[in-house]
Amino acid sequence: MKFTLLNNDGTARRGEIETPRGTIRTPAFMPVGTAATVKAMYPDQVRELGADIVLGNTYHLMLRPGAEEVAALGGLQDFMQWDGPILTDSGGFQVMSLSKLAKMSEDGVQFQSHLDGSEHMLTPERSIEIQTLLGANIRMVLDECTPFPATHEQAKASMQLSMRWAHRSKKAFGEYDAGQGDALFGIVQGGVYEDLRHKSANALQDIGFDGYAVGGLAVGEGHDTMLQVLDFTAPVLPQDKPRYLMGVGTPEDLVEAVARGVDMFDCVMPTRAGRHGTAYTWRGKVNIRNARHADDPRPLDEGMACQASSRYSRAYLHHLNRCGEYLGAMLLSWHNLAFYQELMAAMRAAIDAGKFEDFRATFYEKQKSGDLEPL
Repeated sequence: MKFTLLNNDGTARRGEIETPRGTIRTPAFMPVGTAATVKAMYPDQVRELGADIVLGNTYHLMLRPGAEEVAALGGLQDFMQWDGPILTDSGGFQVMSLSKLAKMSEDGVQFQSHLDGSEHMLTPERSIEIQTLLGANIRMVLDECTPFPATHEQAKASMQLSMRWAHRSKKAFGEYDAGQGDALFGIVQGGVYEDLRHKSANALQDIGFDGYAVGGLAVGEGHDTMLQVLDFTAPVLPQDKPRYLMGVGTPEDLVEAVARGVDMFDCVMPTRAGRHGTAYTWRGKVNIRNARHADDPRPLDEGMACQASSRYSRAYLHHLNRCGEYLGAMLLSWHNLAFYQELMAAMRAAIDAGKFEDFRATFYEKQKSGDLEPL
């Protein structure tokens, strides 16, 4: 994997990540394909919207259908018919949040499947093995996602455990990757504490990774606190490696994180919101269930190329949503992913033009304008 920094505009960065499966333009938003599918979307649609990479979930795929089964079918790319790069998370967050009776130890996490109660053990080595079997081009170290709130001592112990697991993950990656050219990212932990984040970032750089993620955010700390953590974490990460903010977020989160030098994002928000009747637009959020949309002939956004955004009326989308029709969730998911990719493309263009701050100001003006009148 190779990362090339093409442009800076202040601390906002524009670059490219070259992988064996293709090039990722950064800043990049990765649609989440939890169980080898971006919910309510065809793989070709996701690609046509401008996504260069999607995310797969180690926890869900190890339980069903199983990493060995996916490997036997050609890996995730063949399995889900996605021809581009794939990043897999380590599975650690889902183990702690979804599984039953999870028990943390120095060795790893022992847990019961939320599907059938079967017993499993996830260690740093097994996580890397699973991600290798899945065929991920970017793999993540196993870490403990420090809960919020946590005391300084709790966050310190959690971070130190994650750093020990990072060492083991790096060693396992060297054994499993065997020179295939794929990448391993470390994950900075430390809660909301500046000294712990700096110690974590330094420890990861001593180990050496292809990229660096900021984990343990978007877990309840709030938007302002998240940005404060980025303010003192991003500057201590290497300039020549990609930076990935995990599990984030809203359009505003993306704009502010890009302003602070983040290159990569993932979040279930655009598809989850679409399934529940919420659309993100250049004029802010639209709750399509609201009765005022029942007779509205306008599309969600007449200026967007996506047909879900510009072809179907709000009245029709309101009707589909109120009736619980599958097409309603499909169209809003399609639109939301299109908007997220347009947002990333607009930020890349603004950085290249040296006008990111102008873009940022205009973005907020549009978001405050409301969705009742055309732009």
